[in-house]
Parts: sequence; C-alpha cells; structure tokens
Amino acid sequence: MTWKRINTGKRRGTGIKELTTYDLNCLHKKFSHILRCLFQKNQKDFQFFKYLCCCQNPSVWILNYDIMARFRRRTCIILLLFILFICSIMMALKTLRPDRAGFGDPFGLGLLPELQQRTELLDNKQNSLNRVHGDTVTQISNMRAVAVNTMKASMPPVNKLEEELSSPNYNFHIFYYSWFGNPQFDGKYIHWNHPLLPHWDPKIANNYPKGRHNPPEDIGANFYPELGSYSSKDPSVIEAHMKQMLSASIGVIALSWYPPGMADENGEPTDDLVPVILDYAHKYNLKVTFHIEPYKDRDDRSMYHNVKYIIDKYGAHPAFYRHKTSTGRFLPMFYVYDSYVTIPEIWANLLTVSGSQTIRNTPYDALFIALLVEERHKHDIHRSGFDGMYTYFATNGFSYGSSHHNWASLKAFCDSNNLMFIPSVGPGYIDTSIRPWNNHNTRNRVNGKYYETAFNAALLVRPEIISITSFNEWHEGTQIEKAVPKRTGQIVYLDYKPHKPNVYLELTQKWSEKYRKEKEQWLM
Repeated sequence: MTWKRINTGKRRGTGIKELTTYDLNCLHKKFSHILRCLFQKNQKDFQFFKYLCCCQNPSVWILNYDIMARFRRRTCIILLLFILFICSIMMALKTLRPDRAGFGDPFGLGLLPELQQRTELLDNKQNSLNRVHGDTVTQISNMRAVAVNTMKASMPPVNKLEEELSSPNYNFHIFYYSWFGNPQFDGKYIHWNHPLLPHWDPKIANNYPKGRHNPPEDIGANFYPELGSYSSKDPSVIEAHMKQMLSASIGVIALSWYPPGMADENGEPTDDLVPVILDYAHKYNLKVTFHIEPYKDRDDRSMYHNVKYIIDKYGAHPAFYRHKTSTGRFLPMFYVYDSYVTIPEIWANLLTVSGSQTIRNTPYDALFIALLVEERHKHDIHRSGFDGMYTYFATNGFSYGSSHHNWASLKAFCDSNNLMFIPSVGPGYIDTSIRPWNNHNTRNRVNGKYYETAFNAALLVRPEIISITSFNEWHEGTQIEKAVPKRTGQIVYLDYKPHKPNVYLELTQKWSEKYRKEKEQWLM
C-alpha cells in the first residue's frame, strides 16, 4: 500500500497536521453515514454535504472536515444551552415549594381531591409503623370510634372533620377582624362597602376608578367568603369562625381592638362584641388576645388606661389568653400595631421599670409585642421596653420584617436581647379591590405554595410563637377563611381552586402538627 503524505499546514484549533489517503477513505465512509442520519429528512442539505465529502481534492476534504467539526461544536453548544435552560426552569419551579416540607412531595398535593385517598393510605401506613407491635389499623379505628362517641356524649354535635382534630395549638396565633356588618344585624353594610382608596400622587390617582363598593354582589375584596357579606355580630357567623379556627388547630385569636366608642375610619365601634367572642372561643377551647390598633392619641397614658380596662373587664374570662414566661409567670399578651409611630421615649415611660407611667410589676403587667417594619425598628423596640416583635405583613419582600430571609438575623437579635420573635406567615396578598394602584405588591398564592414557604421559613428559626395574617382580612386578601368561586356581572372573584374552600385551614392544621413535632425535638 502506498502512503501519500498530505501537507495541510498548521491550523489553530483543529489539531490536524497530516493525513493519508487511507485516513481520508475511512473518514469518507464515516461522514457519509453520519450525514445520511443527520439529513435524512432534508435531501438538499444531504446532497450538498455528499458533494463536499466525495470531493477528490484532499485540501477541500480537510476544509470540509473543519467545517463539520465546527458544525458539531456549534450543535453541542446549542444543545448544552438548551439543557441549562431546562435545568434553570426546573430549579425555579422547585423554589416554589419548601425544601423541608414534610407532608407529601410536594406538601400541598395531598390536598388535591384526586390524591386524597392515596395520601390517607400513606398516613395510615406511617401511623401503623409508630404503634406498638401487634396493633392493627382496625384496632386503631375502633379506639378512635370509642373516643369520638365519648366526646359526642359530652359536647354539642360538630361535623366529622372537627371530631378528628387534635387539641388547639396555643403557639399558633391568628389575626381576626370583627368589623364587618350588614343590614340584617347592623342596619347597613360595614367594611364590605369599602371605598376605593386614592393614590397619594394625584397624577397616578387620576388613572384609577373612584367610589365605593356596592354589596352584596360587589364587595371590597378580591375573594368572596363562603358565608357571604356577613355581619361580625351574627352569632352563627362567630360560631362558624370558631369551628374553622378549631379545624385549623389554631389556639389563640389575636382580636383587632379599638377602645370603647372608637373605630377605624371605615368601621363602627366593636368593643361590645368582645364578651360574645370570648364566650364562643371558650366553647371551642380557643383563647383570645388583643391586637391593639393605632387609635387616635395613643400614647403611654392612654395605653395604660386601656390595658387596665381590658384586664379588669375581660381578664377573668376563661378564654382570656395568658402566656407562660420563662420565669413561670402567666401574663396577658398584647400585639401593638404600628407601634413605630410612637417614639421610643414615650413607650419607655410605660414599658420600663423606671418609666413615669410604668406598668411593670403591677397587676396590669403584660407582654407587649411591637410591630417591626424596618431594620432600625429592632433597636427602637429594645429601647422602648417591649417584650418582643412581630412582622404582620404577609408580603415577602415588602418590608425588612416581612422578608423571610431576614428572620434568622431578627431571631438572633431577639435571643441576644431577651426578646420574643414572632414571625407572621400568610397565604398571599392582594388588595387591588380597595387599592387598585397597588398590584405591584400582590403575592400570588400559588395554590398554597406561598403559604407553605412562609411556614417553612418560620419553622427554620424555631420561634416560640407563630402568628398568621390573617383569618379574615378580606380587603388585603390575606384570609384563610373559606372562600368560594363567584361571578357577578363584570366582577369575577378569585378562589382557591383546584382545592376546596377550606384548603388553607387544612394546610394550617398540618403545619401546626408539624410545628408541634419539631418543637419537641428542639427541646430535647
């Protein structure tokens, strides 16, 4: 066999210096096969490449080989970029669920109707593994049946869901609003007819509608309650709310409160409802604490008198919440909304031992929890003499306090200064029914994943208490109360589909149980 040397010269990047006729024949066969596979659906491209490959000019052969090498490199680069694009999408989707969700994969899928039976089967298997050897699922069911029958004999009838619930979790607090009214109980609609609030910039405000909502079909909310445009004075509504909170394994109601004769600018005084709410809460083993709103002229003196009023009037009720401190004392707890509006020196008069209006070491001493919005507020809260801080807003990223990634540093600050840190979780946020210009602060619920992500972030910092925003702040779309699909004229309300109206109550109950289990491990 004659070997003919082909001088190709040096070309950067090809790595080829010389080839023989034998090499070219082999490459010709391989490329013909590859090209036939690559261009089997495009005969024109195949014929062109076949011509190039069959060319007898060796220098053209080498040039074509270089072209093919570049073609293959470009194809590989494009394929690699496509794979990276797909991977980035998958990673982005993964961030919508908590990394440590422990009730399914993902957590919320167990609540889908079509997967409910599968979830129940897995739960039963897990429960059976934790029982003493020899117990069976049938025996467990029988034991539950006996317990249920015993409860039925001593308690008013409740539905099947509530019979199977665990006891309330008094470390889960939920913000509750009793400011709604309708003509049947109040002579008019209250809060459901909320006005459309104008933007502070007149130029922006002119681009949005004005006026008020017109209940019952048109209400000041983006979702529609299962109970309709109810009155907070309706005893059946109050009882329904207590049942829903019990079903969610919530233990403490943080009741929005104004002093007697006072209310927000769109409402009516509600202090006379407190005894009724306490009675129904006690019926369902729930407790009530107070979320003190920023009423007019709120300062150290008025706060002292109002705290004294609350404790004197409601402190003896069995549903009045008292928190056990690290020293063993049982003290009332008060959430103070917009606490940062008042300067630290005024709060210090009330909340420090040396203050001129001090409430410390008196019969009216309590735990006072301030609202943290900006990072600098943590130093003001400490200086003011507050016992802790909460974040309230259900909008991750809206403020420093409401941003989940800041909770670890806030918890560390509180631990080092003997303060309580109470993160606030929420299912989402949308208030465009009353602030039509505020859609940039909307937080999509992502079918429950936003809520779960917030719970997961809260559990990571191991808080003593978790607060939930909210049970029924319908104006801001943070409610976990049951909502239903509704369409009226040109208005289409949001809903919880594809889940059931009680999906957020179920999610709360499951995360409540998860919190209990994890807290046991924290204390070990």
